[in-house]
Amino acid sequence: MISENDNVKTNSLEAWILAARPKTLTGASVPVMIGVAMAIKTANWNSFQVLPAILCFLFAFLMQIDSNLINDYFDCIHGNDDVSTRLGPKRACAEGWITLPVMRRGLVIVSAVACLIGLPLVWYGGWEMIIVGAVCVLFAFLYTTFFSYKGLGDLLVLIFFGIVPVYFTWWVCIPENLQGFDICVLSMGVACGIIIDTLLLVNNYRDRDNDKRDGKMTLVVRIGAKKTEKLYMYIADVAEIDIFCSFLSFGELSILGAVVFTVLFLLYYFPHTMTTKKLIAINHGKALNMVLGMTARDMFIFGLVTVAQILLLYEPINVWE
Repeated sequence: MISENDNVKTNSLEAWILAARPKTLTGASVPVMIGVAMAIKTANWNSFQVLPAILCFLFAFLMQIDSNLINDYFDCIHGNDDVSTRLGPKRACAEGWITLPVMRRGLVIVSAVACLIGLPLVWYGGWEMIIVGAVCVLFAFLYTTFFSYKGLGDLLVLIFFGIVPVYFTWWVCIPENLQGFDICVLSMGVACGIIIDTLLLVNNYRDRDNDKRDGKMTLVVRIGAKKTEKLYMYIADVAEIDIFCSFLSFGELSILGAVVFTVLFLLYYFPHTMTTKKLIAINHGKALNMVLGMTARDMFIFGLVTVAQILLLYEPINVWE
């Protein structure tokens, strides 16, 4: 097991693994999981396309790693990763684990590999997939360099960790004759995005004092700690209400199905509630990094619960012929 406390050799494999932040891959996998589940319900198992699903997982993982490296590099050169004041996990460039020139080359390589992995999706989703991929790469850079300073990071998470990956995973995994606008899939993307935003909320909640000092106007800085705590708590209810209403509006859901839906939801809601209590109790300092790990766990539970809800309970009223 590689640890931040290890004596990491500069530009070594261990340094790159730490910089990639493998624990954050949860946030990349959950929307693809949900998109795959919706594709299975749309196309049925015999028409579901497996290869694009695998490519979507790989592209999502690489884009998450790319985002982490971009964040590491640009926060370092902007002086936001001061080792004496940083509360979050250590960063590779700031700690000297990876030199800035080598990190720049790494960014180019990971971005290029992600694009190569995603390119075959054009065969399944049309040339528009090139635009989708290019926009994902562009906004991975713009998030750290611009949007996070304007308090718009949460909006980008909603779009690029919710709507985009859920919808376009669904799109490329179903046959071409079934592709089209589906508001239920869009709704699933919104629910997924706001749940994944809980990770950003914890991160910015922990860093709120440093961010305010540095002029980084995150949503947490704008609304304050108390409102952030309430937002973090009730975001689970908003997501599940969204999914439940989608099931009722665009599918068939029996009374028994509603009961099963609720029981499955509680499998996520209980740990989320415990994590909220831990967040409020800790309130400040590096100890909130524990809550980051708990939030990542809760996000993955949400993904599993939502996939189960979709596969077991969602029956579209209008199945495309």
